[in-house]
Amino acid sequence: MDQLSARDPAFAQALRAKVRGEVRENEGLARYSTYRIGGPATVLLPAVPEDVGRGLALAHEAGVPWFALGLGSNILLPDGGLDALVIRLGKGLDTLRNEAERWTLGAGLPAPLAARRTAAAGYAGLHIFVGVPGTVGGGVYMNAGCHGGDWSEVVERVTVVDETGVDRVLTRDEVPFTYRRSGLDRRIVLEATVRLRAAEQTDLDEQIAEMFEWRQHGTPFNQPCCGSVFKNPAGPSWKQQDGPRTAGQLIEAAGLKGARVGGAQVSPMHANYFVNADGASAADVRGLIERAQREVQARFDVRLEPEVKLIGAWGEYLNDGER
Repeated sequence: MDQLSARDPAFAQALRAKVRGEVRENEGLARYSTYRIGGPATVLLPAVPEDVGRGLALAHEAGVPWFALGLGSNILLPDGGLDALVIRLGKGLDTLRNEAERWTLGAGLPAPLAARRTAAAGYAGLHIFVGVPGTVGGGVYMNAGCHGGDWSEVVERVTVVDETGVDRVLTRDEVPFTYRRSGLDRRIVLEATVRLRAAEQTDLDEQIAEMFEWRQHGTPFNQPCCGSVFKNPAGPSWKQQDGPRTAGQLIEAAGLKGARVGGAQVSPMHANYFVNADGASAADVRGLIERAQREVQARFDVRLEPEVKLIGAWGEYLNDGER
């Protein structure tokens, strides 16, 4: 196939001929983002896992960039959209099954749902993700974590598909997990098998209630946001310093709680959450990120590294795994 643009109707037509799922042209991406920000793209909604490989194979053949999308947290999509195939993993890839402590989870399954269902069966390990707005695939791909744990602690194996459409099963030892990274670059997670531990139901119920309450009262998830904007500073020298240590504490100490750029605002509730307070654009959010970096650098000589992924318009993260 000759090289095509993802926005070329011929590409969408060829894709429809290969997949069972739905192909939407000129689809606004804001509806797929927890920030409620993002312009148009050609979107594939797979009906079965095989659709992902077929879509990637066609994109590879046609020279079309691609981007995998879960529930759309932890990302900032560009105002102008993406000239790329966006593969949205959700229904059709949301299976859940188990044999005792081993659970196999589809990539499109929301992590909070996986947390609740495994906990309801008496198993701990995923329960910490009860308030995390993402999918299993995105969580594994980004090695998402909270409450002192992350996906690398429970994963036994993952099924991934590469950019040519070839799938492969990897054991835990073959996945180079690090802090907030899986090392599964240029691949999409289709399925993960995790090993959990049996726990007392009363203890699980109490922990879930506490974590959910913390999420409700300590973070602004009643407003469009991406989750944490910056990674916490790391390193032995930094840990020995007095004063503010987390990204949120640094931003607050710099006097930026409530600060705005256009419609984007540093949340008055938690300074490491930037919210879409009033019709914010991606440029507004990017401007607020850069302001926080400048002012924290000037005051504390600390360079904050974004945890939110800036997609497309800044040349980042195309041909990459699920978010």
